[in-house]
Amino acid sequence: MYPIILLSFLGIVVLFLGFAKSKAILLPATLLFLAVALVGNFVEWNQGTIIYFYNMLAVNNLTLAFNGIVLVSAFMIVAMTRGFQDDDEAQPAEYYAIMLFSLVGAFMMIGFENLIMLFLGLEILSVAMYVLTGSDKRNLRSNEAALKYFLMGAFATGILLFGIALLYGATGSFTLTGIQAYIGQGNPSYLLYGGLLLVLIGMLFKVSAAPFHFWTPDVYEGAPTIFTAFMATIVKTAGFAALFRLLSHSFTGIYDYWWITLAVITVLTLLVGNIIAVYQDSFKRMLAYSSISHAGYLLIALTAMTPQTENSILFYSMAYSVATICAFGVLIPLAREKAMTGKPRETYEAFNGLARNNPLLAFVLTVSMLSLAGIPLTAGFWGKFFVFGSAAERGIIWLLVVAILMSAVGIYYYFRVIMAAYMKEGDTAEIRVAPFYKIVLVTATIITLLFGIAPGLFTGLV
Repeated sequence: MYPIILLSFLGIVVLFLGFAKSKAILLPATLLFLAVALVGNFVEWNQGTIIYFYNMLAVNNLTLAFNGIVLVSAFMIVAMTRGFQDDDEAQPAEYYAIMLFSLVGAFMMIGFENLIMLFLGLEILSVAMYVLTGSDKRNLRSNEAALKYFLMGAFATGILLFGIALLYGATGSFTLTGIQAYIGQGNPSYLLYGGLLLVLIGMLFKVSAAPFHFWTPDVYEGAPTIFTAFMATIVKTAGFAALFRLLSHSFTGIYDYWWITLAVITVLTLLVGNIIAVYQDSFKRMLAYSSISHAGYLLIALTAMTPQTENSILFYSMAYSVATICAFGVLIPLAREKAMTGKPRETYEAFNGLARNNPLLAFVLTVSMLSLAGIPLTAGFWGKFFVFGSAAERGIIWLLVVAILMSAVGIYYYFRVIMAAYMKEGDTAEIRVAPFYKIVLVTATIITLLFGIAPGLFTGLV
C-alpha cells in the first residue's frame, strides 16, 4: 500500500524536477525515491493480510516480497541509466517518471483482490512499457517495436476484459473470494470455464508464453536496451505473481480443468524458447527467447500448484531478474563502445575477447549466463530445482523430463557467450564504466552467488 502511494506522488515530483536547469539531479533523486519506497514496502511486514480500497487490494508477506523484488530490480536498472544525461535528445525526467508510475501498476497486479484492480494495474504497467519501448524516436526499430507491442497488447487486453466479463457473468463477483465461493458450491457453469481461459490468454501474453510470444523478440530487440531490461524483469515478475494469485486463490477448486491446458502451453513455451534461441545471432534476441523459455519454467510451478509453488515462483523470479539485469548491464556499455568504433553491437561477436581487457565485465556476464542456464552454485540452479521439485511433488514427471531436456539445450546458447568472452580473439578495448555502475553489477553478481550457495537465506523469509 505504502509503495503505491509513495511512487504515485514521487513520480509527479520527478516530472517537476525535469524543469531544473541541470539533469544531474534526476538520477540520484529517482534512486532515493525507490529506496524510500523499498523501506515503506516492508513497514507492513508480518502484520498478516491487510485489505485496502474496499476489498480491492490485499497486502501480506508474499505480496511484499514480490514488491521487494520489483523495487530492487528497478533500483538496479535505474542505476544503469546515467547515459540519459549525455543524450541531448533524451527526456530523463519523463523516462524516470514513467518507470515509477509503471511500478504502481506492477504493485496493483501483485496484490489485487478484485479483477478490476488487476486490469487497472496491468494497463498502467503496459501503457508505460509501450511508451518506453518507442522512446528512441530517431530509431525506426524502436518505433516499429512500440507499434507491434501496442497493437498486440491491445488485442490481449480486449481478450482479458472479455474473460473478466464472463467470470462476472458466471459468478456475480469480481473478487477472488467471491469467485472461490461460487466454485465451492459445485457445478460451475461453462461461462466460468470460458472466462478463465480468456483471462489466462490475456495474462500469458504479458509474460511471453507461447503461442502468445510473437511480439517478444522484435520488441526486445527494438526497444532501448535499458528498457528491455526493465521489461524482461519487472513485467515478468508482476505477471507471474498475478497469475499465481489468481489461480491459487480462486481456481484450485477446478484444478482438473485448467492444469492440462497450462501444461500444454508450458511444453510449447519451453520448446519455442529454447530451440529457437539456439539459432539466434543477436544477443538481445537470444535473451528474448531466453525470457520465453524462463516463462516456461515458471509455468511448471503454476501447473503443479503445490504448497511449494509459492516459494518456487518467488525464488525463481528473484534469480532470473538479477541474472538478467547483469546480462543487460554488461551489454549496455559494451554496445556503446562498439557503436563508437562502428562494429557490431549486439551480436555474439561483440563479446569476442571481452575478458582480456575487461575481466570484471566478463566475470559478471559469466555468472549471469551460468545462473540463467541453471548451473550449480548460482541462484538460477536452485530456482530450477525448486520449480522442478513442484512438478515432482505433483507427479507430473513427463513435464519434468521435457523441462530437463530443454535445460540441456539452454546450456548451449548461454555458453556461446562465455566462450566468446574467454576463448575467442577480439579487439575489445578497455570499457570505461562508472564506479556506481560497477557497484550495481558486483552487487547483483554477489546476490546470484550468495543465494546459489545458501538459498535458505531467501526461502526462509516468507
